[in-house]
Amino acid sequence: MTEAKPYSIGKVEVWEAYKRVKANRGAAGVDQQSLAEFDQNLRGNLYKIWNRMSSGSYLPPSVRRVKIPKKGGGIRPLGVPTVADRIAQTVVAKRIEEKVEGIFHPDSYAYRPNKSALDAVGKARERCWRHSWVIDLDIRAFFDSLDWELLMKAVSVHVKEAWMLLYIKRWLMAPAIGSDGVEQSRSSGTPQGGVVSPVLANLFLHYAFDAWMKRTYPEIPFERYADDIVIHCASEDQAKSVLDAVRQRLKECRLELSEQKTKIVYCRDSNRKGKYEQVCFDFLGYTFRPRRAQSHSGNRLWSFLPAISSAAAKRIRQTVRGWHIPSRAHKTLEEMAPWIDPAVRGWMNYYGRYCRSECVRVLRYINLELAKWARKKYKNLRKHDRRSEHYLGRLSRRRPDLLALWKLGVYGRCMHQPKWQGHEEPYEPRGSSTVL
Repeated sequence: MTEAKPYSIGKVEVWEAYKRVKANRGAAGVDQQSLAEFDQNLRGNLYKIWNRMSSGSYLPPSVRRVKIPKKGGGIRPLGVPTVADRIAQTVVAKRIEEKVEGIFHPDSYAYRPNKSALDAVGKARERCWRHSWVIDLDIRAFFDSLDWELLMKAVSVHVKEAWMLLYIKRWLMAPAIGSDGVEQSRSSGTPQGGVVSPVLANLFLHYAFDAWMKRTYPEIPFERYADDIVIHCASEDQAKSVLDAVRQRLKECRLELSEQKTKIVYCRDSNRKGKYEQVCFDFLGYTFRPRRAQSHSGNRLWSFLPAISSAAAKRIRQTVRGWHIPSRAHKTLEEMAPWIDPAVRGWMNYYGRYCRSECVRVLRYINLELAKWARKKYKNLRKHDRRSEHYLGRLSRRRPDLLALWKLGVYGRCMHQPKWQGHEEPYEPRGSSTVL
C-alpha cells in the first residue's frame, strides 16, 4: 500500500536522480557528507528525500560557497549543494528539461542532449567564413544578476506543478556559506554549481535573448552556450546597430553587458583585408583569429580559424606543473600513465578538434617535464638536456602505447630526427629497462 502524499513524486524518480548525481560525483556540501558516506545509509537517505519532497516539507540547506579562478581572470563564486540537495534538484531539473527542451533555439548549445560546446565552436567557425563581422558578447555576472521575478515568470509558463515552483523558489533563496563560516543571504541570481541552475539559466536566456533575436533579427545567426554568445553580422554598421539593440534588450531584462569585454570583431582573411582594431575573439576555450591555412588547391592563404586559446594553454601548463613529474623519479612511466593519460585524452579530444597542431604544441610541455624526470632518474642524463629528449624520442617511437600522449602523436622538440655529436647510435641510458 503506497503512502498518500500531497505531491506526486515517484520513488523511481529519486532513485534515477541519485544515479545521475553519483555518476557526476562532486564535492561535499555544507554538511561535509560525501557520496561514500551518503551511500552508507542509501535506502534511508533516499526515502527521507522522497518523503520530504512529496509532503512539501523539503527545505534545502545552505550551499557551500567556493571561489575558483575565471578563464578570463578574476574569481568565479560557485555554490556547492549537499549530496541530498543535488538529488532533490535533479528530480526537479529532469522534469523541467522534459517540458522545455522542445522550445529551445537550435543555436542554444549548453546543457542540452546531443549538443556540446564543440558543436557551438564548429558552427561559429563555419559562420565566420560567411560573415565578415562578429559581436563577442559578455554579460556581466549573469548567474549572480539573474532576476528572480523575471525568472519565475518564465518558469511558470511551462511549470504548473505547485511543488516544483515552491522548491525552485526555495533553492533560489537558499543562503550561501563561505569559507569563513559566515552565512550570506541572496536577493538575485542562481548559484553556479547547483543542478537546477543550468536549465533555469537556459530558460531565462531563451526568452531574454534567443526568442527575441528570432523575432527581431531572424536573418542574423548566433551561437549561445549558456551566457557565452557570438553574433554574426554582414557589416560593421549592422554589428553596431545589433549591439545597441542587444544592450537595450538586456537592460529590459535587468542584465547588463560588460563593456570592457564585449567587442565587435572583423573576421580578416585573404579575401577580407584592411586594418581593424579587433581581429580575434575567444569562445569556449578557443581563440578565433587569422591563421595560415592551405586551400583545396594547395595554395597557402590566410583563413579565420579557431585554435586553443592562450588562457586554456596556460591552464594546461599549470595543471601539468601541479603533477610534479620531475620529482617522481622513483616512479616508472607505467605508474604515471593512469593519471596522465585521462587528462591528455580529454585535452586532445576537446582542444585538438580544430587546429590540432596548436594543441599538440601545448601538450609537448608534458614531454619537457618528462625529460626533466628522465634527467633525475638516470645519472647518465643529469647534465644532458638533449640526450634526455633524445632518449624519450627513441622510447616514444619504440613504445608509443606507453603514454596516450605518444599514441596521439605528441612528441617533444628534438624528438623527430635527433643528431648527436660523438654518438653514431641513439643514446640509451643505463637502467632504462626499469621504465618498460
